[in-house]
Amino acid sequence: MTIECTACKGTGSIILSEKECPDCKGSGKPKAISLDKLSEKDLSKLMAGDMKCAACKGTGKISITEPCKSCAGRGKILTCTVCGKTITGNGELCETCSKKPLVHILGPECDNRELEVGKIYEGRVQGHANFGVFVDLNPQLRGLIHASNISVIPEIGDKLFVEVKNIAPNGNIELLQKSLREYQVVEVEKQLPRRKTTELPKYLGKLVHLSGEVIQIKQTGGPTIFTISDEDGTVQCAAFEKAGERAYPEIKSETIVKIMGEPSMRNSTMQVEIRSIKQLWGGDANAIKEKIESAIDKRAEPHDIQFLVKSDVLEKLKPRMRNAAKLIRKAVLKSRPLIIRHHADADGITSAIAIERALLPLIREVGGSDADRHFYRRAPSKAPFYELEDVTKDLTFALEDNERFSQKMPLVVLMDNGATEEDMPSMKQAAIYGVDIMVIDHHHPDGTIDSMVLEHVNPAYAGGDFGITTGMIGTEIARMINPEVTEEIKHLPAVSAVGDRSEAPEAALYKSLVADKYKIEDLKSMALALDYEAFWQRFNDGRGIMNDILNLGSNARHQQMVKLLCEQANAAITEQLEASMPNVKTQKLPNGAVLNVIDVENFAHKFTFPPPGKTSGEIHDRLCAKYDGQPVVTIGYGPDFAVLRSRGVKMNIPQIVKELRSDIKGAGVSGGGHLVVGSIKFVEGMRKEVLAKLAEKIGMAGT
Repeated sequence: MTIECTACKGTGSIILSEKECPDCKGSGKPKAISLDKLSEKDLSKLMAGDMKCAACKGTGKISITEPCKSCAGRGKILTCTVCGKTITGNGELCETCSKKPLVHILGPECDNRELEVGKIYEGRVQGHANFGVFVDLNPQLRGLIHASNISVIPEIGDKLFVEVKNIAPNGNIELLQKSLREYQVVEVEKQLPRRKTTELPKYLGKLVHLSGEVIQIKQTGGPTIFTISDEDGTVQCAAFEKAGERAYPEIKSETIVKIMGEPSMRNSTMQVEIRSIKQLWGGDANAIKEKIESAIDKRAEPHDIQFLVKSDVLEKLKPRMRNAAKLIRKAVLKSRPLIIRHHADADGITSAIAIERALLPLIREVGGSDADRHFYRRAPSKAPFYELEDVTKDLTFALEDNERFSQKMPLVVLMDNGATEEDMPSMKQAAIYGVDIMVIDHHHPDGTIDSMVLEHVNPAYAGGDFGITTGMIGTEIARMINPEVTEEIKHLPAVSAVGDRSEAPEAALYKSLVADKYKIEDLKSMALALDYEAFWQRFNDGRGIMNDILNLGSNARHQQMVKLLCEQANAAITEQLEASMPNVKTQKLPNGAVLNVIDVENFAHKFTFPPPGKTSGEIHDRLCAKYDGQPVVTIGYGPDFAVLRSRGVKMNIPQIVKELRSDIKGAGVSGGGHLVVGSIKFVEGMRKEVLAKLAEKIGMAGT
């Protein structure tokens, strides 16, 4: 083989020195010009003052050179076909290897053009005839050893060495059997220029060379399907061994391969019928890998958008948002599975669905019409953090897909959760298996998880707070990923704002943005319908129903579903509050706040809507109306938990949790959330002490 000489950079010459050009005396311009010999193009250059000296090409200097000693002036280094050593002659082998006969092994893609009369090839006996023995040199080429040249008739299937005696004009190959004790083996490949996936339609039915990364391997009842990615896109390549049997088992996912095959259309989709597939190593593999990575990195750049509303916080957060969008786009372009994990409430659902609507068209564009079933999953989390139950499910699915389809481990995007120490145990498990995590959240961060994630988009890092909802952030990131979805998702931030009771200036702006289509009551109805449906969906994403609730499908179904779900939800809330409100205990705290406490374990219906957190929130809303103008705090507690809602009290729930854990030994206090909205867990036996200390700390907070 040949490689470019590094000493002379392929020129064949080494520059020793430079001297002034004798023709132009160093000016770079011609000294004398014969006008009658100038072409029209040269005359134009002369008139424009761009005429250059022909000897030095305008540099004013002449190089003094000598032939490159490293490559003998050829510009290329010849290496031994067998051992790879540098050789000085023009043959295929070095001096050592040339002493042994050379046996050529033809690749499956080779034809008559790769055969040479007089060379020795490895073959396998295919059949017998009265006039000789048929030998397969590869799946495409078959030759004949005439009976007169056979002393011992070989068995069918035997491997043997043959010399090509003649190739007839009709393509018939005449062979001679050779007996060798020592020999050197050389693999022969068809030399074709590399084609990219976007070029394949021009070569239908023709043999092409395709190199790229294996991103998925799927065994069907017939062929094995290898999905190959290069700089421009992906293509499915089919190889058949036996029905349902894995072809080329040595080829693994995430390796760089060279494929020889024929492009064809199958069910309106491009597919390459594989003749041969070979893993590339070393420099060849690295060169392809670098090209792919560089091209994907450019294509992954997010779109430059203007935010839907004016917000200083979002502007400061924009670099993080752009990086998040780029990481997501890159995962899609590399056909890496994506899992969106989100809190199962209106804010979490709207944020995740915004990203989903932006992603699905891109995933299908890259991987085909059914790619979203293999490379994307959205999953709700009941808790506002990444629970061990969640990561166990995600790892189980990912490992199954890795085993069955050789898929890469996924990128998990946590939305409306993932910002605190509570998420660390799950993140550590994910890291062991090579799962990358990104967080898009508005819960108050404690900084503990930032070293574990690729990116953490949080308004707290831009001077904001939980008033900037995840639905707002997610919608803007979705537009960076795919701006074409803007019109269909621009109302989602307003739904998230009313669902999370945001009082930030941005909330009013997002509501105003869609006021011509959705009234405040419409937004509240959608948020309530999402919360109600999410309760019954449990751990399912409910894609179709959730899309209808958010008016992303049929408008008629949207109106009917939202109306029905709100009627059912309000009836359930009314029934719950009829049982709970009479059992609320109220007291005044030293700081003037009105503290309301309800035992939701004993004075609320269990295992139905609304759950304890929602029940506490509904009670809090009614008590805020009752004590209008006063600071109000509501605690809904059970045997081992408490949920907090606050208005007008300057609390820091994550800080209170840390203090309780330190102050009350043996209580096992944990939890968090927003500064004034959150939840706390503890051991059941210490409930009285924890609640008493909690009330004390609330009474010390500013109002």
